[in-house]
Amino acid sequence: MSREYAEATEWPSDWLRAALGLAALRTLENGPSYGYAIIAKLADAGFGTIKGGTLYPLLSRFEQASLISTEWRPGKAGPGRKYFTLTDTGRSILDHQRRDWANFSHVVTEHLTPRKGTQS
Repeated sequence: MSREYAEATEWPSDWLRAALGLAALRTLENGPSYGYAIIAKLADAGFGTIKGGTLYPLLSRFEQASLISTEWRPGKAGPGRKYFTLTDTGRSILDHQRRDWANFSHVVTEHLTPRKGTQS
C-alpha cells in the first residue's frame, strides 16, 4: 500500500487502536529505532499519521511490560534520542500475536465477505 493512499484514507480510530501495538512491535523487529522513525515507518506502511501522543504512551507500556528496552543515544548535531529495542519477551509476544492476528483477520474477512444467495 502506498503512503499516498494511507494519507488519503483515515482509518477508523478503533481499528488503529486494535492494530497499533502489534504494528509498533513489528516495526522494531529489524532493530532499534526512535519515536519519529517509528512513526515514519508506520506511515510508510500505510497506517497514516500516528501522533506522538498516541505512540509514546504505548511504548511506555511496552517498556513496563518488558517487551522493549530503551537507551538514550547522543545526537550527532542536536539533542539525543531515546531508542527502543525489542526484547526477547517482546519478540516472543510479537510472534504469538502475529499468528493470532492472522487467524483473527481471516475470521473477520470470511464473515464480511458476501455469500451468493444468502442474506445477512
